[in-house]
Amino acid sequence: MPEQKPKFQVLYSEEADAFLAKQSEKVKAKILYNVTRASYINDPKLFKKLENTDIWEFRTLFDSIQYRLLAFWDKRDGQNTLVIATHGFIKKSQKTPLQEIQHAQSIKDIYFNQK
Repeated sequence: MPEQKPKFQVLYSEEADAFLAKQSEKVKAKILYNVTRASYINDPKLFKKLENTDIWEFRTLFDSIQYRLLAFWDKRDGQNTLVIATHGFIKKSQKTPLQEIQHAQSIKDIYFNQK
């Protein structure tokens, strides 16, 4: 059986790294595990597009707390697809806060303007 390859590679922005660094080792391990799983399988419980945006979220539930890493796609010229994790937050309500989506969008804009 051929070795399965990830569907995309994930890069973490400084803000995403800082968010992960603030979490306990168990939380960080679970988030990174879910991000890795999401790169191999299509599961909206792990990685889902936010409605009416180009922003996606990596989703992790740990000890009844919802952790989110927002992200966007950078489909490089025929190479492996790249997903950039912009930043993370702890989700406290049903809907993803608009300010978090706008923050991810501004990081995306800066990323593509510097490319």
